[in-house]
Amino acid sequence: MGITGRRHQEIYDVIGIGFGPSNMSLAIALEEHEASAPQQPLRYHFFERQPTFGWHRNMLLPSTTMQISFLKDLATFRNPLSRFSFISFLHSSNRLVQFVNNQDFFPTRQEFHQYLEWAAAGLSDRVTYGTEVVSIRPGTEGGALTPDLLEIEVRDGDGTTSVVITRNVVISTGLVPRLPEGVTAGERVWHSSQFLSKFHARDPRELKRVAVVGAGQSAAEITRFFYDSLPHAEVSAVIPSYGYSVADDTPFANQVFDPGAVDEYYYGTDRARDAFWRYHRNTNYSVVDTDVIRALYQRSYDEQVRGTQRLHFRNLTRVVEVGSTGEGTRVVLRSLLDDRTEDLAVDALVFATGYDGVDPARLLGDGFDAHFERDAAGRHRVERDYRLVSSSGLTCGVYLQGGTEHSHGLTSSLLSNMAVRSGEIADSIVLGRTGRELDRTHSVEEASSAA
Repeated sequence: MGITGRRHQEIYDVIGIGFGPSNMSLAIALEEHEASAPQQPLRYHFFERQPTFGWHRNMLLPSTTMQISFLKDLATFRNPLSRFSFISFLHSSNRLVQFVNNQDFFPTRQEFHQYLEWAAAGLSDRVTYGTEVVSIRPGTEGGALTPDLLEIEVRDGDGTTSVVITRNVVISTGLVPRLPEGVTAGERVWHSSQFLSKFHARDPRELKRVAVVGAGQSAAEITRFFYDSLPHAEVSAVIPSYGYSVADDTPFANQVFDPGAVDEYYYGTDRARDAFWRYHRNTNYSVVDTDVIRALYQRSYDEQVRGTQRLHFRNLTRVVEVGSTGEGTRVVLRSLLDDRTEDLAVDALVFATGYDGVDPARLLGDGFDAHFERDAAGRHRVERDYRLVSSSGLTCGVYLQGGTEHSHGLTSSLLSNMAVRSGEIADSIVLGRTGRELDRTHSVEEASSAA
């Protein structure tokens, strides 16, 4: 492991939980701070549960593109000169000229994943893969609670656990796939997060009837993929709305993803925050890019011209029951148009029904979580720098990358503001650190003996 033998000796300035794009961006911000201020070295490390880096691998469908500009990468909006920019990746891959000639702001998802892998390789000494953080608890010295230290319990792949001591922790554990109540993933029932691995594990010839549930980008992309990859199959799109809705990516609407919009949301009135969601949910939630909508409609229209149909759109329809048959899956659908039900037999059923955030209380535990304030709705109160608000005078920092939509708005868990958000967290940690007593020993044993 990356820090074996030092866990019980060294006090870290930052421990990051998870190493997806957000915490990768934070690692870059911290590295670049060190480069600009070598007299203030930082001790930081990240733990990632996956055995290697991977980001939505099961949705790297052919020809699918990013929904954000390549300039909204890991670093550019914070530091345009960063060696970890997408432009630097293209240059190192000898594709910069060709990318420019392509005249497209939106790289394919496959190429952006290559960029993230390239960046992760450049940060490999800062992360330990195949490890899971199982708990966060307040630090202790001589049996007494220390307000400025945290103990991070880490479980290795072989099941052994150990403890890392840190002043700050940044939680970026991603999202949890959401399935409708009563539905369980299985051999023929998949969440979109499993899609490609599940699809490639099956013989395509056995997939004669497939269905996709959802109204967002992933649902539409999987529907198109099924239709193009399985020319023999009946493909059903089960859509809770009356057809797909277009994502608003026009310039004025897109301003909700600007870094400055975070301040407008955070410091805005309740009425202003409500307006953000009411008017601009269609920039990201349950919406589909225009080109994907047009591509699916063109396929449907071509079938009408030919007088055949294997692409079926079941609009304003809900799944009310999922069960197994002898050789497939039985789905009961209810139409909101006439309240009629329909039985549908399928060989694969994909739920592109989104994700839920992970409550940091899962890692903090009830006892430690009680040290942090919650609002009237039971949500954690979060400072502007993404730090949980302590109710008991703790000076250690617990920061969130994601799960702050209620306090910071639409960009909380999105890539759009990732570089700036990570820079703000890094600045908060660095400024907090330089404002504390810097003559404190960096050894837990020495600190304990001094006490």
